[in-house]
Amino acid sequence: MTRSRSWSARTPAEATLAASRALGAVAGGILAAGAAVAAYATAIEPRAFRIRNETLRVLPSGARPITVLHLADIHLAPWQSAKLDWLEGLAAVEPDLIVNTGDSLGHAAALPVLADALRVFRGIPGFFVHGSNDVYGPEAKNPLRYFGGPSTLSGESEVTRLDTAGLERAFEELGWLSLNNTARAFEVRGTTVAGFGVHDPHRHWDRLDETETAISRMRRELGDGPRVTLGVAHAPYQRILNAFVDLGADAILAGHTHGGQVRVPGGHAIVTNCDIPREQASGLTAWSHGGRTVPLNVSQGIGASIFAPFRLGTPPEAVVVSLVPRDIG
Repeated sequence: MTRSRSWSARTPAEATLAASRALGAVAGGILAAGAAVAAYATAIEPRAFRIRNETLRVLPSGARPITVLHLADIHLAPWQSAKLDWLEGLAAVEPDLIVNTGDSLGHAAALPVLADALRVFRGIPGFFVHGSNDVYGPEAKNPLRYFGGPSTLSGESEVTRLDTAGLERAFEELGWLSLNNTARAFEVRGTTVAGFGVHDPHRHWDRLDETETAISRMRRELGDGPRVTLGVAHAPYQRILNAFVDLGADAILAGHTHGGQVRVPGGHAIVTNCDIPREQASGLTAWSHGGRTVPLNVSQGIGASIFAPFRLGTPPEAVVVSLVPRDIG
């Protein structure tokens, strides 16, 4: 017996309609996924504050451990209440020393609010340097510009000048010392902690000759006793890291990169906004130059520009760095 098969072919119009529906479903799924990622990157991750903990064996033998709180890139706007609450809560870390690597301000009206939030750290010694956003307000920029290299500043007449002097007074009232193109020292838990730094290298405001002169003067004043020396900068440009190693830093702390601000899952930062290798855009790594290697901690920071308020794969952070003696195993 011969079996007959019946079938009906789609007309060209029906086939086109089916294909359009399939493509529409795929496109709709992609758009929905993109919207979900965008919502996460703007509404969730920028508020997913965390503390990263690191240990550096850099203190002289027999020294007591020192807890350093590394703050970076706060980029504060006065309405950011969640960030303010979290900043105040960092007092629970009970740091012995605070290092602020700049870009604390993110709005012209942020200074009084920032000063109030940081009051919990009054009396705790600290070092600070500035980033450009401690001098000029944020600008609206096309994020794609960062793929062409480090960002540039518009003409000074086009941006808002911030109260940098007022910011410095607020920090000094807390007991913090400026390391902008200079060198200073504290005694912390019985150990001399020397610090040197530069003003923002991203804007070429660094003056390494002035820093070197200040280091020489500081070392004469301190004498030959045991100490630990920290190099502090906002933007970790290679010329600065190399110079800091040459100038005798035992460890280097920096910020600026925001960890790339967007990171491919399982990969490195996409951009760094400076010339540091992308794999060193955040975290604790090592920097070698001239036969010396020192630990380098780059914080991915606490905030972001109000004109680019997103993070993806780079949650905001403060870093607790435990300094311990070199001879601890």
